[in-house]
Amino acid sequence: MVEILTVATRHQGLYEFTSALSALVNRSHVTDGICNLLIQHTSASLVIQENADPSAQDDLERWLNRLVPEGDALYTHVFEGADDMPAHIKAALTASTLSIPIKKGRLCLGTWQGVYCWEHRHLGSQRQIAVHIGA
Repeated sequence: MVEILTVATRHQGLYEFTSALSALVNRSHVTDGICNLLIQHTSASLVIQENADPSAQDDLERWLNRLVPEGDALYTHVFEGADDMPAHIKAALTASTLSIPIKKGRLCLGTWQGVYCWEHRHLGSQRQIAVHIGA
């Protein structure tokens, strides 16, 4: 089963979609298997991260922005704005795919783990994530 999940983002940051993903797993009736995800964009990424304390997400965002600053004189790919090339670099440094085991019909995530779309652009977008669930 392959479905496309859409995650609406408003600005840079992490957007949790664990509940929507869990609902797809539940509808699939796969009891033991794997859930593979692919974000279909080059300026956003996927991450499994803490879902209890939002300061962890804020710290990640600030750290990545410091690692990959806007306005670097080396960038030539700036047609879509100052955040364009940094967003591509951030996506290259993080993950475009994730694989999560399924056991007893549930994602095998830890107690404080959530699945997130990590938006790297200043303006939001409708991000599509291809989800394959199989036994």
